[in-house]
Amino acid sequence: MRRQRILCVVTVVAALVAATPAMAQRLSLGERVTRLENQANVENQSAGQSNLDQQNRMVQLQTEVQSLRNVVETLQNEIEQLKQRSREQYIDLDGRLGRIEGNPAAAAPKSPAATAPAAVAKPAAPAATGFSDVPSPGANAAPVSADPAAPVDPAAEEAAYQAALDALVERFEAADSARLFSAFLRDYPSSALVPNAYYWLGESYYVTQNYDLALEAFQTLLSQHPGSRKEADALLKLGYCQIALGQRADGEATLRDVTSRHAGTDAAGKAESRLRTLAVENR
Repeated sequence: MRRQRILCVVTVVAALVAATPAMAQRLSLGERVTRLENQANVENQSAGQSNLDQQNRMVQLQTEVQSLRNVVETLQNEIEQLKQRSREQYIDLDGRLGRIEGNPAAAAPKSPAATAPAAVAKPAAPAATGFSDVPSPGANAAPVSADPAAPVDPAAEEAAYQAALDALVERFEAADSARLFSAFLRDYPSSALVPNAYYWLGESYYVTQNYDLALEAFQTLLSQHPGSRKEADALLKLGYCQIALGQRADGEATLRDVTSRHAGTDAAGKAESRLRTLAVENR
């Protein structure tokens, strides 16, 4: 009987010993599952935090980009306003200085002989415009009045000049500007603004690469109105036109003339810069 009990105890112990590895294996598997779940949770939390950080950075970048866009737009508006004010000031200054140039003669009392037709000096007609729809100022053009001494409306004269200048400077319509300046030179040949009108007529041709016609306009200004305040700029552009037309030696000589005759001016600085560029090209 005692032996039977001992055998039962041994059997139970053996069964427990045999079952121990299986239980340990089950516990190990459960732990592994728990660990995997914990690891997955940690990874999900990390990924979620990373996504949140990326979204925050994107929002921050978008805010910065929008802020920069606002700054750029503000600067662009300010630049446009400055350009507009500069153009308005330049146009106003150009007209005023042109009128000041002619004030001494205009303000001097006129004698009967001075008002006689023979005493009125007329500049040669400006060159043809080069645009098919722009009439030549000197072709088929009749004076404003049969009497050269007929009074001129200063307001109409200034308005005509301003309209021609606005077409070039404000609207960048070179053909229209050339037409209007040609009409101005035809209708107001004795105006104090004639030298300026010749210069801007040349510019109207120059910007459209009608260099031969631009050259004629600048030459007319230089030959008929020496000493004009537009002389330095006209001489500079004359050199540019000569170079563009393949007359390089003449063009370089003209630019050197600008630097010697008008030293210290903006035109002289541009002439020196162009001469340096040409010297580099010659190497």
